This record gives sequence, structure tokens and C-alpha cells, in this order.
Amino acid sequence: TQRILGPGDVTYIGFQNYKNMINSHFFNALWVTTRYTVYTILILIPLPILLAVLVNSRITPGKNFFKASFFMPALTSVIVAGLFFRLAFGEQDTTLVNMIIMKLGFDKVTWLQNRHGAMLAMVLVCTWRWLGVNMVYFLSGLQGIPNEQYESADIDGANAWQKFIKITVPSLKPVIIYVVTISVYGGYSMFAESYALFGPRSPGDIGLTLVNLIYQQGFNENNLGMGCAIGITLLCIVMVVNIIQLSLTGFFKKERD
Repeated sequence: TQRILGPGDVTYIGFQNYKNMINSHFFNALWVTTRYTVYTILILIPLPILLAVLVNSRITPGKNFFKASFFMPALTSVIVAGLFFRLAFGEQDTTLVNMIIMKLGFDKVTWLQNRHGAMLAMVLVCTWRWLGVNMVYFLSGLQGIPNEQYESADIDGANAWQKFIKITVPSLKPVIIYVVTISVYGGYSMFAESYALFGPRSPGDIGLTLVNLIYQQGFNENNLGMGCAIGITLLCIVMVVNIIQLSLTGFFKKERD
């Protein structure tokens, strides 16, 4: 890598940026980003599947209304969404979330001043924005499942849960793999949500993600070499995680077959 001294003035320093990168700030950002990615996947896979099944059901009224309602947040600017949640999770007594929990008899919480509250806010922003998008993905997969499979299961006496486990979930496996893949990429590349909630820096780096760290090093501190080193490291991490995920889901075995 290089150390940039000024316009057109660089010095080759080998792997020094990678050595300097290994510090508490990097590992904190990696931990925050990984937790965020895991939590969003745990929410944005099963919940959209269940919503898609409900919307796809023959007995559900107003299907188009529900699809539009769930998809609408994805059309909202992430900055607008982040600012809304920033105000809703403020530390004052008059903020939306604190008003609700105080009405329930609990004390107010400084949500964006502690690690658990900050993570909850970031995950909620992501869930609010992408729940409808993932639901549409799974809904398209459900509509591609032949009705004959469910009719055969009815003849065999299968109940709704058995049909869901034995027919719906296996048939949705390609869609699940796709959604998990884009969720991994989206989780590790998350920047705008954290920036909108906390600004350039969060208290104690509780909202610091890897892309936030790249932004801080590359632009705030004008250390482009360090920012590039973190970016390349992030690319390698995402590739390794994605290869492991695809291997566990049997994607490569299917390709060989």
C-alpha cells in the first residue's frame, strides 16, 4: 500500500497500513458490523417468508394493499428513515419510543448512547426498509410453486405446518440463498443507516461499522492508504463469509452435480 503525503506525492510502504489497521477500532467495527449482519439476517429471512405466505394465501383480503404498504419503505430515502429513527430513539422524555415505554411504567432509555440500544435502532431501520423487499422476493418464489404439490399433500393428510416445512421451505431454497447472499453484502457494506443515526462519530464507537471506519480514515483523516487497506480487507471478509454460506447451503455441490 501507499502513504499519501500530498497531491501526487506518495510513498510505498508495503504492508504497513495493514499492520497499523489491526487495532481496537478495527476489531470494534468488525464486531459491530458482524452483529448487525447476523441480526438482520435472523429477522429478514423468516419474517418475510411468513408475511409472503400470508399475503399469498387465498383467504387474505387486500393483498395489493399489503404488498404496497410493506414495499413503500424501500422507496424512502435512507437518510430520511435514519433521521426519523434518530428522533424517535432520542434520549429526551418527549421522544416517541421513550414516551411509549414511560406510559408502560418503565424508565426512559438513552437508546443511542449504549451499545444495545444503538444496535436495536440500526437493526430496526434495516428491518423497516427491507422487510417488504424481501417479502416480494419470497412471494415471487411462492407463486412459482405448483399447486399440485399442495393438493397431493392434502390428499396425504398433511397439515399446514407440514406443508410449509416439507414443500414451501425446500421450494424457496434458491430464493433463500439469494436473499441471504445479498443480506451478507448489505450488512457488511452498511454505512448510511449508521451515519444518519449517529453522524460522523457515535459515542464510544457504538455505531461504528467497517464502512464508517473507511470513511473516517479516508475522508475525515485524509488517510486514503489506510482506508483502502480496510476496504480490501472488508472485501476479503465478505468473500470468505459468502463462500462459507454458499458451501453450507449446498450451492457448490449443486453446481458440480
